[in-house]
Amino acid sequence: MAEEEFQNHGEISLSHCGVLFLDELPEFKRDILELLREPLEDGKITISRTASTITYPSNVMLVASMNPCPCGYYGSKDKPCSCTPEQISRYLHKISGPLLDRIDIHIEVQSVKYDDLADNRPAESSEVIRNRVNEARNIQLKRYKKEGIHSNSELTPELIKKYCSLDEEGNKLLKNAFEKLGLSARAHDRILKLARTIADLDKSENIAPKHIAEAIQYRNLDRKYMR
Repeated sequence: MAEEEFQNHGEISLSHCGVLFLDELPEFKRDILELLREPLEDGKITISRTASTITYPSNVMLVASMNPCPCGYYGSKDKPCSCTPEQISRYLHKISGPLLDRIDIHIEVQSVKYDDLADNRPAESSEVIRNRVNEARNIQLKRYKKEGIHSNSELTPELIKKYCSLDEEGNKLLKNAFEKLGLSARAHDRILKLARTIADLDKSENIAPKHIAEAIQYRNLDRKYMR
């Protein structure tokens, strides 16, 4: 979605209960991106004008893509990056820490190799994946039927304590990540909610250390490139 469309047509609200995809995230102006913080946190956005203030619903699933630098090869194993350190820093820091904290999963994707494209081995079908996701969703609907919510993403800090308890090993793992990666309290809670979802996909009643470890793996991109 282009920046002009995002800014002028209220796409964050039009995407309510849907997916908002932003391609080339750092190409948007930083002040425009910062407007995402409220809806990603509260599921609504408030617009103030001289004569009035109005609030729109905007509970969206944000999906965004970006290169690691202007040329696209910073950190690549195949091609050297042609950008200067200043260019890389300026590019990456269009995405603020508080905004990254509100994005649950950060995944780094390397370029696809020819052998992978030519591989004819059967992959897991979309139907199988959809069924697994639906099973996890049903687990959450049943778990939260008395809480007034429908999914792990809606867990409040109080409900996180109730439904995302960890054993001693899991607590130690999360503590080490919290301290070594310099995670925020918001990132801590999002890791727990994500680990709860991974456990549900695994049909596990409890969050195991392996679920915490996987959730942490999905949050290290901001610490690798954006310190």
